[in-house]
Amino acid sequence: MPSYLDPQILARAEALGMKARQVVEGLRVGDHKSPFKGFSVEFVQHREYVPGDDIRHIDWKSYGRSERYTIKQYEQETNFLCHLLLDGSNSMRYGRGDTNKLEFAKLLAASIAYMTIRQRDTVSLRIFNTGWVAELPASSSLAHINAITHTLEDTQPRDRTNIGPLLDEVADRISRRGIVCLISDCLEDLEPILAALRHLRFRGHEVILFHVLHPDEVKFPLDGNIRFIGLEGFEERMTRPHLLRPAYLRIVNKYLADIQKGCDGSGVDYVQMMTDRPLEVALSEYLVRRLQMGRR
Repeated sequence: MPSYLDPQILARAEALGMKARQVVEGLRVGDHKSPFKGFSVEFVQHREYVPGDDIRHIDWKSYGRSERYTIKQYEQETNFLCHLLLDGSNSMRYGRGDTNKLEFAKLLAASIAYMTIRQRDTVSLRIFNTGWVAELPASSSLAHINAITHTLEDTQPRDRTNIGPLLDEVADRISRRGIVCLISDCLEDLEPILAALRHLRFRGHEVILFHVLHPDEVKFPLDGNIRFIGLEGFEERMTRPHLLRPAYLRIVNKYLADIQKGCDGSGVDYVQMMTDRPLEVALSEYLVRRLQMGRR
């Protein structure tokens, strides 16, 4: 099995699946609601019969009441297109081993891609920093998994992040409504990111922000004399973290509250992914939550 495909993660994720919670536009019959009317499973409305319609779809009970021929229309089901947008900037370098943010994000992207294709849906991958580093077109072929994992293997963190304008570009380029998964630490100005997420929602996409963070960034447990090295062009600073901790935590907590509030207000799923938690647990919890929300 290619790297970034962990059997334990995949088994739990595939068992739960990821259904589109809103209307999507697909190219074939599948498992998700489509905006187009047809003759599938869920009744939507009546329309008048016109010559050439299949008489099997005439609602004879309605004819008995109104003496007018009407056709029952149902909501088609379709496949969805999942757009994976992965942050490959230098700030994603933080962490060692399994807690490295970029490695965690790659594992998450590969798991979502595998799960999506296994349920006969379609997935594309775009990796970015200041611009697009790699772009793989959408496919539902199992061979596409190999292309995705090889692209992830070749991706190394570099440059700064430029999320807002790139998300706006994606919103303008994508014509079919689908699911957009942004996987990033979002360590830049928040308002352009939130504005771009609103843009995607305005275009009719379901949007999920997987906010990948290292526990050090949230809890700031460092002590002693520490040299801080900016990963995206900031100057080095030698300081004593315990003196900065109260102010740092105030700023970080406000930032996290603001991004949660911004996502909630725009109808964006906000999923905080801490790299010290097993991915199979965090991803499964989110998928269960999606299933529960979908049943309401």
